[in-house]
Amino acid sequence: MGTALVYHEDMTVARLLWDDPECEMECPERLTVALEQLQRRGLEQRCLRLAAREASEAELGLVHSPEYVAMVRGTQSLGKGELQALSGQYDTVYFHPVGAPQPAFTKLHTPCSMPLPSTGSFGTPTPQSTFHCARLAAGATLQLVDAVLTGAAHNGLALVRPPGHHSQRTAANGFCVFNNVAIAAEYAKQKHGLHRILIVDWDVHHGQGTQYIFEDDPSVLYFSWHRYEHGRFWPYLRESDADEVGRGHGRGFTVNLPWNQVGMGNADYVAAFLHVLLPLAFEFDPELVLISAGFDSVIGDPEGQMRVTPECFAHLTQLLLVLARGRVCAVLEGGYHLELLAESVCMTVQALLGDPAPPLLGAMVPCGSALESIQRVRAAQAPHWTSLQHQDMAPVLSPSIGSPEARPPPPPPAGAEYMVAAAAEAVEALRALLDQLRLRPLPPVRTAIALTSTDAALVLPPGVLHQEGSAPREETEAWARPHEALVRNEALTALGKVLNLMDGILGGQVSSGIAATPALATAATLDVAIRRGLYLGAQRLLCVAVGQLQRPPHLSDDGRILWLDIGGPEAAALSMFHISVPLPGATGGLLNCVLGLVLPLAYGFQPDVVLVALGPAPGLHDSHSALLASMLRGPAGGRVLALVQESKPQLTGALARALHGEAPPSLGPCSAASPEDTQALKHLREQLEPKWRMLQVAVTSPGSLQSAEGEQFAPQN
Repeated sequence: MGTALVYHEDMTVARLLWDDPECEMECPERLTVALEQLQRRGLEQRCLRLAAREASEAELGLVHSPEYVAMVRGTQSLGKGELQALSGQYDTVYFHPVGAPQPAFTKLHTPCSMPLPSTGSFGTPTPQSTFHCARLAAGATLQLVDAVLTGAAHNGLALVRPPGHHSQRTAANGFCVFNNVAIAAEYAKQKHGLHRILIVDWDVHHGQGTQYIFEDDPSVLYFSWHRYEHGRFWPYLRESDADEVGRGHGRGFTVNLPWNQVGMGNADYVAAFLHVLLPLAFEFDPELVLISAGFDSVIGDPEGQMRVTPECFAHLTQLLLVLARGRVCAVLEGGYHLELLAESVCMTVQALLGDPAPPLLGAMVPCGSALESIQRVRAAQAPHWTSLQHQDMAPVLSPSIGSPEARPPPPPPAGAEYMVAAAAEAVEALRALLDQLRLRPLPPVRTAIALTSTDAALVLPPGVLHQEGSAPREETEAWARPHEALVRNEALTALGKVLNLMDGILGGQVSSGIAATPALATAATLDVAIRRGLYLGAQRLLCVAVGQLQRPPHLSDDGRILWLDIGGPEAAALSMFHISVPLPGATGGLLNCVLGLVLPLAYGFQPDVVLVALGPAPGLHDSHSALLASMLRGPAGGRVLALVQESKPQLTGALARALHGEAPPSLGPCSAASPEDTQALKHLREQLEPKWRMLQVAVTSPGSLQSAEGEQFAPQN
């Protein structure tokens, strides 16, 4: 079991055979460059490789009409001129004939393009038609779903073309012939008996085909964010706006998050996940997650004109892997900047494999336009979802903001000046990512565990290292000296292992770790771990203390340490870096706390390392702690050190699996947050939002629709 990669070389056959500037970007090199990069990074070799099969016509008929399937089949007998005429009847589509000559792969003239591979190790594709390629794309997606739902793989990626999410029941559209993800959702329901499927469409275009297919179906929750610009961006549909929530029994199961300006970046996309998608997803409790994985929002892409960097897709994937017991199937959609497409695919596969995501570069400050969109979709969905209710939603901006006369003018076409600037920015983003991967490679040990004794009940996942090392005795005693609780031999032995583990994490030998401490020494050990981290050069250290653990009195508020106490006596921001919230009493309250407070603060703070200390916390289950640890892997690039009491082997095992990249246990249907928990969170957010901008979910006036860049509190180094 592991991560499946599904591909077939025949999907590189179809290409544009006539002049059409709109269609020329959907080319075979999109697959070959991505696969070559997966091979260069050693990622393909780590995957379970599956050859795609053709979807049967009966399987295509799960979504498409028999007449439409017959029409596409009939393209096999048409000549080039007839296919060009037929393609013109659809919006931005081309069909490829059987047996057309296949030119060698050539350099595509896009900004910052690198030399492309010839067919080489991919073999020579058999001359086939669009019908064959499109059936392979749908079949590859079904292969992946079968592998994941039968347990042959945990998760996976289908590297396919043509894409699918614009395709409708009776029409091709936007490069898409058959709707691969929609077919997979129906297939999962009918063959595997699933009842709740989440489709996350992170392509920069609205997947209107998927929306139309499931708009009245409550068994499929469809989420799409997309460049919209008040309806001025393709596909120019009113039903792409935030107030389109589905029809009939499907009301509330269509979630549209329209971006009304270009230039959205990592902070905007992460904020949308934390404040819109994930609250609904946990409440929906999906059995399977399908990703329409388009990468045309990556920086430098000529279609998206957004500023998301490739590593962001690793973070998004990690956040989705906590759902559905990790049963996540990503299926390629768009993405037209070849180098950045390839890097984004690699980042997604790396996350599927359980590797920690590289830290996000740049300030994590959502822009005003993104906050407006988040505010509008939360307001539109609140009547349908308990997780968005009773949160005192901020007033929705006046409808005049969206009226034609008040809308900002559409951006000018991407001319030569823009293309040059976008290419330069893309080169810089790619260079920054590659430098980060080179200077901070994956540690040889993903997860290490340091126990003072071996417990027979502890079951560790394969690959987790049981670490026996310890800091030298004299050095450990020196660090322990200020704390009376650490003078006992057992506590001192445990502290030596903690110090050694912290050295390994900050030294690059270990990604994450778990250390056991005696019950009465946890708080003191945490204090020493904080001081050790700063001594070793950590610039920002996030400490999440769960349960009855007091903050060390000597910690300063200079911005180097953010202390978050979950289980304090009251909700209080004693300073911008000392925050306390009572332990929520229900699963829904805990999720609201994690998604609405802990993770926004963590992503805004951008720590070098996260310390999670688990003290006495009545009502907190092992699954809750594993979820918290799993989700905190993202903000610090996987550098998490968890301190637990040695007498809890089941908790230790759950944390080890979560930090190692496995999906945490399912929480099941979520109970609603109590009014007290909701009020406590609201009280804290009101105090903290002006400085910690990742907490914001709304704008309060049209004048605030400006970029908040630079307003995030900058911790002092």
